[in-house]
Amino acid sequence: MITGFDHVVIAVRDIERGVSLYETLLDRTAQQALVRDDVATALIDTRNLAVELMAPVGPGASRLEAALQDGGEGLKSLVFATDDIERLHGRCERIGLAPDAIIERDGACSFRANTERTHGVRLFFMQRSQTREFSAAVGLDHIVIRTPNPERAGALYGARLGLDMRLDREVAGRRLMFFRCGDAIVEIVHDPALTDDRDKLWGISWRVANADAARARLAEAGLDVSEVRPGMKPGTRVFTVRDKTCGVPTLMIETTRKPD
Repeated sequence: MITGFDHVVIAVRDIERGVSLYETLLDRTAQQALVRDDVATALIDTRNLAVELMAPVGPGASRLEAALQDGGEGLKSLVFATDDIERLHGRCERIGLAPDAIIERDGACSFRANTERTHGVRLFFMQRSQTREFSAAVGLDHIVIRTPNPERAGALYGARLGLDMRLDREVAGRRLMFFRCGDAIVEIVHDPALTDDRDKLWGISWRVANADAARARLAEAGLDVSEVRPGMKPGTRVFTVRDKTCGVPTLMIETTRKPD
C-alpha cells in the first residue's frame, strides 16, 4: 500500500531564504511560493520525492510557529505515497494509529496518523490523482529517524506500516535498522540521548551522480562541505554539508552500484 515517499516538509523562518538555500543544495528551481492560511510554501522536486518548504507569514500559522519553537528549523513531517488511500487508512485504523479523516485538496487525498501513536514523528499518507514525473539528477537515498526505543520503531515501520526491513545491525555501539520504501530507505538510528521517549525525524541523504563534482559546486556556492570520503556502505562515496540546510543534517552520497 505504501509505494514510496511523496514529500518531506522542512519548516523555515524565511521562505525566500529557504528556497534560495535548497535551490542551491539540490541544483533545482522551486515552484513559485504560495501563501495559504498565513503559511508560505514552495516545492522543489527531486528524482524521487519533493521537498516542501514552509514558513509562517501571519497569525494564522500558530501550529507552524509552534513546530519552529520545538527544535527550530528542520524536518517536521514525512509524507508517504500510496496507491490505495482508503485501504491504507483502514489499515492504520486497525493497527492503532488513530488516523485523521481523509481529506481531498489540490488533486490529492491524504490523512495524518496520530503523532502520539507514531511516537512523535509526524507521518502523513497521500494518494495523488496523477502520477508525478521526476527528472532531477539529485534524489533521496535515505531519511534518518532517531529513536530511544529501536524495538518500538522497528515494529511501527516494519510490522505495522509494512516497510521491508533490509538490514538490522550494530555500528560503533549503535543499532541501525534500514527499511526499503520505494527506491529509497528509512533509516532508524538508536539514540539513547532522546530522554523524552519520542522519536525524531532528523536528517536526509541525497544521491548524486558524482560526489566530487557536487562537492565542488556547493563549495563554490559558499557552503561548508567536508572532503569526499568512503561511505559506510560498500561502493559509496559521501560528503557532509555542514551548513545552509535549514537545520537538516545532510549527507551527499555517490553510489557505484544499484541499491540492494
